[in-house]
Amino acid sequence: MDPSIGQERRTPVTPSSSSRYHRRRSSGSRDERYRSDVHTEAVQAALAKHKERKMAVPMPSKRRSLVVQTSMDAYTPPDTSSGSEGEGQGYGDEEEGGDCEEEDGGGGGGTSSSREGSISMEHWIGRAIHGTSSTTTTTSSTASSSSSSTRSGGSGAAAGRLADVLAQHVHISAHRHHHHHHHNKTENHSAPPDVTGYTNNTSNTTATDGIQVERAPGAGTAAQRQTPKYGNAELMETGDGVPVSSRVSAKIQQLVNTLKRPKRPPLREFFVDDFEELLEVQQPDPNQPKAEGAQMVVMRGEQLGVVTNWPPSLEAALQRWGTISPKAPCLTTMDTNGKPLYVLTYGKLWSRSVKVAYNLLHKLGTKQEPLVRPGDRVALVFPNNDPAAFMTAFYGCLLAEVVPVPIEVPLTRKDAGSQQIGFLLGSCGVTVALTSDACHKGLPKSPTGEIPQFKGWPKVLWFVTESKHLSKPPRDWFPHIKDANQDNAYIEYKTCKDGSVLGVTVMRIAMLTHCQAITQSCSYTEAETIVNVLDFKKDVGLWHAVLTSVMNMMHVISIPYALMKVNPLSWIQKVCQYKAKVACVKSRDMHWALVAHRDQRDINLSSLRMLVVADGSNPWSISSCDAFLNVFQTKGLRPEVICPCASSPEALTVAIRRPLEEGTTPPGRGILSMQGLSHGVIRVDSEEKLSVLTLQDVGSVMPGGMMCVVKPEGVPQLCKTDEIGELCVCTVATGSSYYGLAGMTKNTFEVFPVSNSGVPVSEFPFTRTGLLGFIGPAGLIFVAGKMDGLMVVGGRRHNADDIVATALAVEPMKFVYRGRIAVFSITVLHDERIVVVAEQRPDSTEEDSFQWMSRVLQAIDSIHQVGVYCLALVPSNTLPKTPLGGIHLSETKQLFLEGALHPCNVLMCPHTCVTNLPKPRQKQPEIGPASVMVGNLVSGKRIAQASGRDLGQIEDNDQARKVCFLFLSEVLQWRAQTTPDHILYTLLNSRGTIASSLTCVQLHKRAEKIAAMLGERGHLQDGDHVALVYPPGIDLIVAFYGCLYAGCVPITVRPPHPQNIATTLPTVKMIVEVSRSVCVMTTQLISKLLRSKEACTAVDFRTWPPVMDTDDLPKKKPPLLYKPSNSDTLAYLDFSVSTTGMLAGVKMSHTATSAFCRSIKLQCELYPSREVAICLDPYCGLGFVLWCLCSVYSGHQSILIPPSELEVNPALWLSAVSQYKVRDTFCSYSVMELCTKGLGLQTDSLKSRGLDLSRVRTCVVVAEERPRIALTQSFSKLFKDLGLHPRAVSTSFGCRVNLAICLQGTSGPDPTTVYVDMRALRHDRVRLVERGSPHSLPLMESGKILPGVRIIIANPETKGPMGESHLGEIWVHSGHNASGYFTVYGDEALQSDHFNSRLSFGDTQTVWARTGYLGFLRRTELTDASGERHDALYVVGALEEAMELRGMRYHPIDIETSVIRTHKSITECAVFTWTNLLVVVVELDGSEQEALDLVPLVTNVVLEEHYLIVGVVVVVDIGVIPINSRGEKQRMHLRDGFLADQLDPIYVAYNM
Repeated sequence: MDPSIGQERRTPVTPSSSSRYHRRRSSGSRDERYRSDVHTEAVQAALAKHKERKMAVPMPSKRRSLVVQTSMDAYTPPDTSSGSEGEGQGYGDEEEGGDCEEEDGGGGGGTSSSREGSISMEHWIGRAIHGTSSTTTTTSSTASSSSSSTRSGGSGAAAGRLADVLAQHVHISAHRHHHHHHHNKTENHSAPPDVTGYTNNTSNTTATDGIQVERAPGAGTAAQRQTPKYGNAELMETGDGVPVSSRVSAKIQQLVNTLKRPKRPPLREFFVDDFEELLEVQQPDPNQPKAEGAQMVVMRGEQLGVVTNWPPSLEAALQRWGTISPKAPCLTTMDTNGKPLYVLTYGKLWSRSVKVAYNLLHKLGTKQEPLVRPGDRVALVFPNNDPAAFMTAFYGCLLAEVVPVPIEVPLTRKDAGSQQIGFLLGSCGVTVALTSDACHKGLPKSPTGEIPQFKGWPKVLWFVTESKHLSKPPRDWFPHIKDANQDNAYIEYKTCKDGSVLGVTVMRIAMLTHCQAITQSCSYTEAETIVNVLDFKKDVGLWHAVLTSVMNMMHVISIPYALMKVNPLSWIQKVCQYKAKVACVKSRDMHWALVAHRDQRDINLSSLRMLVVADGSNPWSISSCDAFLNVFQTKGLRPEVICPCASSPEALTVAIRRPLEEGTTPPGRGILSMQGLSHGVIRVDSEEKLSVLTLQDVGSVMPGGMMCVVKPEGVPQLCKTDEIGELCVCTVATGSSYYGLAGMTKNTFEVFPVSNSGVPVSEFPFTRTGLLGFIGPAGLIFVAGKMDGLMVVGGRRHNADDIVATALAVEPMKFVYRGRIAVFSITVLHDERIVVVAEQRPDSTEEDSFQWMSRVLQAIDSIHQVGVYCLALVPSNTLPKTPLGGIHLSETKQLFLEGALHPCNVLMCPHTCVTNLPKPRQKQPEIGPASVMVGNLVSGKRIAQASGRDLGQIEDNDQARKVCFLFLSEVLQWRAQTTPDHILYTLLNSRGTIASSLTCVQLHKRAEKIAAMLGERGHLQDGDHVALVYPPGIDLIVAFYGCLYAGCVPITVRPPHPQNIATTLPTVKMIVEVSRSVCVMTTQLISKLLRSKEACTAVDFRTWPPVMDTDDLPKKKPPLLYKPSNSDTLAYLDFSVSTTGMLAGVKMSHTATSAFCRSIKLQCELYPSREVAICLDPYCGLGFVLWCLCSVYSGHQSILIPPSELEVNPALWLSAVSQYKVRDTFCSYSVMELCTKGLGLQTDSLKSRGLDLSRVRTCVVVAEERPRIALTQSFSKLFKDLGLHPRAVSTSFGCRVNLAICLQGTSGPDPTTVYVDMRALRHDRVRLVERGSPHSLPLMESGKILPGVRIIIANPETKGPMGESHLGEIWVHSGHNASGYFTVYGDEALQSDHFNSRLSFGDTQTVWARTGYLGFLRRTELTDASGERHDALYVVGALEEAMELRGMRYHPIDIETSVIRTHKSITECAVFTWTNLLVVVVELDGSEQEALDLVPLVTNVVLEEHYLIVGVVVVVDIGVIPINSRGEKQRMHLRDGFLADQLDPIYVAYNM
């Protein structure tokens, strides 16, 4: 991807960037900390190389209300809290309280997750290193501002030279590119880019540079960018060769062009994903680096030399110092001003700990039932600013032989991690929590003053350990002091990658041995002073400043985190003030000291003999160390004093570099190729000098231990010497188990590494450290990352920390808020995908953020050769924090996956990083017809065909009356004579009362008057067409029969909607025109509406044919009723708009009409004594036939319920069904949905009102689509309580060529449901699977095939018949097929084959109509009335709606169903394609802030379930997706609206 996005263009950096640039930047760059400069330059050079590959990314379109514009909040000291998978939580030191954001994300080993490594030191550091370097600039004056020319180099050490060589290489390569191609416009960071005139502001560029400035295509100007409507889009050709003038289509075209570029080479091999959809599997690259070294040998540390006066246990040490030197200082605490607050002496510590021990054992519970017994676990809840209370409680527990579990102070009831901590406490059986007075007061309280139970916590008793609250132990009571044994001493918590919390148990002997090993490694001596900045509750801080310090009677100066925030130099000042020998810090603390040190004159660090860097194992800590040394060497800091160490909760201290004697060679560095590391091998050099990782050693194996490196996955086999693996240690001084988790314990604490030959290398078990690294020359240990941060993408390993560092090297100070970046991976489609989430600075613009994102993608692609799947930006301070203010990684990932992260910008790149999609399907050459027949016979497959009962054989008792039922007009006359007062129609109003009814004779009389009116006023001839524009009701029926009586052809038209005239009226006009209607019949009300001013702006009234209102009919009847002679003449025209927006009218002859009515009568067993409730729109298809025709034909009473009345009273339809004891009812999906949504909560009240649906035999949904099984099932479930039998609910199926093909009748087997494999369906195959199997799609039969209907499944391309296991087009042969389209343009020839097609082989005589729907037939186990096995028809979807993508056939509804399921805020979804891109439109029910959450979720689910990459995600308001009266989505209207920029979307994301 190209940085040319936006207007910022930049030039590669040359060794000496202009000094002006340094000066301009020296202010406010404090959150530039974590940057290895070498790495930054590498990133810049990598970005420079990208210039050749121009690539434009369309910026997302955003509604103005979404653009984040907050003011910069008050500046606080820089924060280095990025998080990466590695880190689980930040563990650093700060006081509790809500305001501690500034913690590093610090991870398992206390590393600061924030690459503090990468400091871009300010100008003065630059001078310190370079002396005075002359600054001749060859780049443009506003050189890329994020690569300072500082090199991280030691004092003439090898490291420095290496950095120089590397830096030179970077610059040289940058220069090479420099001359061959144009540069992007450089942006002067101090002022916003000038977008009005693009001038070359490169005053001092040399001629050879030839910098040309050009605009990025599609970048637009800033002004244009902010408005949601885009006016001046250029006219451009779309992929279909149609010019479209629209901003959206311009962007999509840009996206299409970008995606056409060649990607990485395609993979060769495939694996079968339990079907023929082949997902590509990554094949190892033959040229990839492989480990070539010999097998490593296990390294041993030196002997642990037991010094004679070492105490036998820590309690014994405490007792010794507490009694022989009670006045010796043990701990000095500081207040937030840096003044000593309190000195705890060894005597005080001893006496108080004894008091705590006594009270724990004797004052909780009763004498008979003490609450705490030796061996029980208790929680220690102490804030970060009270080490004294913590120490007292900790040692009190040791003396009482109870096991302390130190945890963080829960800040709120729903703290991100405290729930998991609660789970740990519960599993440890903790019932008592020790805490300090101040902390106890600060805990959240309920109104009654009780401390509420925290979420997920067990019930605990809070016990305050301050002396004044405790009773004195009796004189004769002494704690029992034993030698260290195998009992548990304490449990340290550890947060895993997934957010779960484990407790690592440490035995007393391990604790003591660990203190001895640390004492030996660090050469600690009695009464030394040590300054500690780390968290004293766990990890390095606990080991050095609470445990080892007491063993050696040392004096600890504890610096609380709150003081560090106020004064980052405080620890250095304390080292000077107390002449401390040792300091324990993280690289973050060194970094802060660098930023703040200018104002200090009198600093002297010569007393330090050891500076323990707790996160030294984090590869990115090296530059903090180097930079710190560079600055403070002049203040007496000796290079050999810096001692990085590596640790993990399981293995405790893994290694620590020892303070060297003066004059020896400085420790080694490893400069490794990232490319090599991603394949798990160590390569010191690579052709791509850009992507390297510089490591510092962390010393050698701990005394008394052994170490080896094993393969990270599978059997713990020893690595080769040049392979990266997981470090494992064997020593007494490690944790012994995860509390209560035997299986995980075995895998971690009881590992037996084996050699190549499979022989274990030692009889003793090893412990996995969770650190990745290798043992280098001279036994030095190098750590390259953490197991937790490992992401395996396409078979290559990447470390989250490294990716964070790269992202931060791209313009960090300008963009990422306090460097807070989280990197993790999610699994989508069988591979891990990298997600980067960053907090953006409050003052950054849309332009900045988009530009930053596109450069990060490039940088990561160049340096790590891996694609980022999703890059999300969130507003500052919104990522969940750990108790110590770092980013809570697992929580962030959880929010991302749940769609609750609320990013303000998202860029998804599925096109570039998903490389394992199935191969696009190649169409096979067609097989000849004969071989298909033979093939089907051989495999025993039936040709898919079926038919309903035969119409002719059934004796119809009406037939005996010798009335020819060929013409409905004659049937009505016959009924008016034989049963004049029989009620045919009852119309209900919204209150459920009868609005009007119609008997046979009333209908006949009123129809006569209409016929008379048509003849008199209209002077109509036989066969003239009349448009009937009526609301659903009786008038419509009367007018219809009036037309038949007059010999006219009626066309029923839905009246315009008074609230929406502008869009509905033109459709009415169009139908009137296309149907060639010579007059319009309507009500007075509608006729007035047509004349209204509003209507005339949409359609001029003068253009209508004569409009007659039928409210006052003439008194006289016509002289003569029209007698149709030929039954093949037109009875009526049926017009409807298809889902693709096509208006199609079909011709229904008299023969077809009566055959249709007869078929329905037989299927539903309709007789005059029956009552049927109809809640449908009566304008087209089966709805019209049921409303207007069937009652007249069969004589049953129809209870008519206009669907529009349900909006007023949702219970109307079901109450009517109950009240009239109806057995058969018909409705539409929109009615069913209205009932499900509107009555969902009212079933009980309806029941109490006596609503009873138990008499319903059939409730049929009239539809022209695949049955909506989810809706029918939820409807059945919901109304089951009201007596509705689930078997009763079924659907029908009709289409344009035949208005009803299937309809669930009264007799006959229940509708069946099958589950088909969705992947097979894409290849037009039908494969039945079990319910609930992956990729299964439930399909419900569309009702029974009507009498007189024959169906065959044919191949839509070749027109050959298909076997049962194939998906094909449904063809139908029936007496009630329509006789053709009625169009005004005479292009019937195109569509003629819709009505008279013949098969290309097999039965070539029968004439079939093509429905345009894909489906299949299945012979079921059920039998029908005649005893035959029943054939079921399953409709899959409309041929014209189906999308052809990657050579496969997709049905929009399947993708939409997946999308709607992904997030509760998605109420509706529609998909369509545009130039082979899949566009997904979702309606958002929620705040606009949630819009961007949906983009990754939608992309993921479509990829996972359909193997498709979404090109564009459009988030719109509710109600934007157009839906027609049948409740079907109008996807083509939506597509046109989208491309014409009419949707006013909340957000449009263009996936790369």
